[in-house]
Amino acid sequence: MEKRNIILLDIDYITKDEKAAVRLFGKIKGDEQGKNIIAIDESFEPYIYVISDDIKLCRREIEELNPEKIETVTKKNFQVESQFLKVTFKHPQDVPKLRDTIKHLDSVKDIREHDIPFYRRYLIDNNVFPMSEFEISGEILESYPSINSSKDSMEIIKMSSPPKMIGGEFPELRILSFDLEVYNPKGMPNASKNEIIMIGISSNVGIEKVISTKGEDLDYVETVENEKEMIEKFVAIVKENNIDIIVGYNSDNFDFPYLNDRAKLLGVDLDLGMDGSNLKFMRRGYTNAATLKGLIHIDLYLLMRRYISLDRYTLERVYQELFGEEKVDVPGDKIWQYWDSDSEDLVKLFEYSLDDVVSTLKIAEETLPLSLELTRLIGQPLFDLTRLATGQQAEWYLVRKAYEYNEVVPNKPGGMEVSSRKTESAVGGYVKEPEIGLHENLVQFDFRSLYPSIIISKNISPDVLLTNSVNNIARINEDENDLTDDDYYISPEYGIKFAKKPQGFIPSVIGNVLDERLKIKKRMKETDDPTAKRILHVQQDALKRLANTMYGIYGFSRFRWYSMECARSITAWGRDYIKNSMKKAEEYGFYAIYADTDGFYAKYIASKE
Repeated sequence: MEKRNIILLDIDYITKDEKAAVRLFGKIKGDEQGKNIIAIDESFEPYIYVISDDIKLCRREIEELNPEKIETVTKKNFQVESQFLKVTFKHPQDVPKLRDTIKHLDSVKDIREHDIPFYRRYLIDNNVFPMSEFEISGEILESYPSINSSKDSMEIIKMSSPPKMIGGEFPELRILSFDLEVYNPKGMPNASKNEIIMIGISSNVGIEKVISTKGEDLDYVETVENEKEMIEKFVAIVKENNIDIIVGYNSDNFDFPYLNDRAKLLGVDLDLGMDGSNLKFMRRGYTNAATLKGLIHIDLYLLMRRYISLDRYTLERVYQELFGEEKVDVPGDKIWQYWDSDSEDLVKLFEYSLDDVVSTLKIAEETLPLSLELTRLIGQPLFDLTRLATGQQAEWYLVRKAYEYNEVVPNKPGGMEVSSRKTESAVGGYVKEPEIGLHENLVQFDFRSLYPSIIISKNISPDVLLTNSVNNIARINEDENDLTDDDYYISPEYGIKFAKKPQGFIPSVIGNVLDERLKIKKRMKETDDPTAKRILHVQQDALKRLANTMYGIYGFSRFRWYSMECARSITAWGRDYIKNSMKKAEEYGFYAIYADTDGFYAKYIASKE
């Protein structure tokens, strides 16, 4: 029996002997060479929860479908403790095959948690957080089906027990950025006709170069005989340097698809996965994402669209915004002319290629710490997290918390339900247009975390909402007619009621997030260590973004905990607080000249003229 402390980079599952085997891709902690490891867990099984008014009858009906196991368990459904049937299957593919059959049994009222991907289920149930350290133990294997890597610097271990979380500091990750330059005499390049002329590489492990068939006189250019050798050299550099994260800019839509097409034409394997697998593409949202097993690919273009708000998101514009510097630029439609020139323009093209990857790496080093912290906080793989919308990130955080609270997660809505929800809307925050002119003696009034604070203080949550459309804890335990004003909060404008007790699920979660953020900010003030201060700043920023996201997703049509009553109540209380604060300020001689959502500017005039 061997033990290893590892940093989890990635996770998936494969089929072995008709059952699922989870594969954990990681780095062995403390190994100076950053040795790779693939840990195999064959013990975890997929399951769903079934709601029924007749548990015994339901069990008999489901047994006829030959599931792996059926158990009666006690879980909470919107805080109401109830009995569920936990139905376990042999393979994750059995869930989509049988869920509709089970749902339509006469004894079944509903099924839950059938739409949680198997590898995410594994992370949640085992309290495993990617990019964190945990301990594994088991038998070291010489080989395993589906793992075709010939690397000497890798171990395979078959786990004998679930992983044990340790936590630990941020891991030291080996990051490489890359970018292609393509010959394009007819505008947009065509992978079936137009060759790659340069591959730029920059990394935090000492590699900074451009691979090309030209440029012999430039010290940062590695010259090769042809395009095939260029791609092979790129693959060899990634493998030999044991890269953990590969970053590009618009690499999901251009660089990796183009590289893949050219590699196929030239007979080059892009076998960059830790298990020896090739580059693959999977659907993420409305686009295909390039994925490599155990080697995390991040497209910074997608990340920047969530990280900062800009008029456009070119690499040049993002770099200037973050660092206040201009980068080398070459017009895209002129690249082929620079390549054919064999003069100063060719040198400039090489400079441009190198500057692209240096700039991309610099952006990655500036922005990835936040994504890494969100990965460790939300508990989803970094590859997934960088492609999740902020609302989806918050939802997966709540899914994980629901498991901790023993709550059964609501289902994602179907197409008709989503369409119906989209017909509803909530009024936004209060806005007072700015008064024209120059103003002096201005003061700013600002509510700290206004909407998250409203959710907590007014207990805004679907499970304590007093309405005939929701079967919740407050209505079950008490007759609504017997409640007094002391038992619930009433939202302005709409008169929507929320029970004061018990604390709602989502207010509880947000409250813990804000409490943790305050603790971290306190530690930031107390420390003089610049490194610790920087890490703590990233942690509190991640918590802030998470808390601020949660208030807005009550009204998102695909949200599991969707509630338009909650969404409307939050903004109604927000408008009420702002308006009342402005009126109160006038009593002290402050006249508001501009207001927007969670604060306002006022000038001191003693009395309004």
